[in-house]
Amino acid sequence: MSSHSLNYLDELEAEAIYVLREVHAQFQNPVILFSGGKDSILVTHLARKAFYPCKIPFAFMHVDTGHNFPETIAFRDQLIAELDAELIVGSVQESIDQGRVSEEKGKHATRNALQITTLLDAIEENRIDCAIGGGRRDEEKARAKERFFSHRDDFGQWDPKNQRPELWHLFNGQHFEGEHFRVFPISNWTEMDVWNYIKRENIAIPSLYLAHVREVVWRNDSWIPASEFLKLDENETIEQRKIRFRTLGDITITGGIESDSDTLEKVVAEVSVMRHTERGNRSDDKRSETAMEDRKKQGYF
Repeated sequence: MSSHSLNYLDELEAEAIYVLREVHAQFQNPVILFSGGKDSILVTHLARKAFYPCKIPFAFMHVDTGHNFPETIAFRDQLIAELDAELIVGSVQESIDQGRVSEEKGKHATRNALQITTLLDAIEENRIDCAIGGGRRDEEKARAKERFFSHRDDFGQWDPKNQRPELWHLFNGQHFEGEHFRVFPISNWTEMDVWNYIKRENIAIPSLYLAHVREVVWRNDSWIPASEFLKLDENETIEQRKIRFRTLGDITITGGIESDSDTLEKVVAEVSVMRHTERGNRSDDKRSETAMEDRKKQGYF
């Protein structure tokens, strides 16, 4: 990697660390939203750097849909134990059992939108005033509208037309009781930046990001993993393919791509020639042109 690239990664790292330290300075009870995906893992690594040699001064929050990749949950538990951190888990299944949300039906049913209620309930119950996420502006057009400090009203909703200016990296975290902020320290990173940094720092990631043989079904232009939650049509068949995942969500909606990239070096090379967003294989984003923005306005990540 060239010295120019290294310097650019150093600048992105410094910016993210500055944002994380601003969160610590301005908020009373922040959490890191942790999904087990590469971006939340990256934010966690940056938080370790930001406050070293002290422990990360934030708890972690995971919204558990009950439809996770087993590898993701195993990675989460191992990392939380290593960090000796507090983990707050919001359960979508509990939200369903309590009648707070209703399970979707049918072949394309997903619990993705149900996370909104579970997340907002967990934020209110634990009196969270700031939730730090791994969203990046290059992921999706709705993400591109976010500020670093993204205000949420007392209903947990986001108004993209009413955001606070952030001139010269001056952040305004003032809010009324019941309101909170979402903060995105890696907003200016691209997928390529993330992988170059993971490679440079030798950050551990779930094996799902590296190519391996898995049982999958071709659906909605993606290879969807076979699981106990997947309902097959009579014309669908389970195949074995060597795939990897560019982004991780529920096992029911996360599509893989055929790939031979089984090392970080190969992943970096593969991503460098791709011309479509990593969320192009997420079936929840294909429901409508404004699927992501609609969910975000309701309180999604």
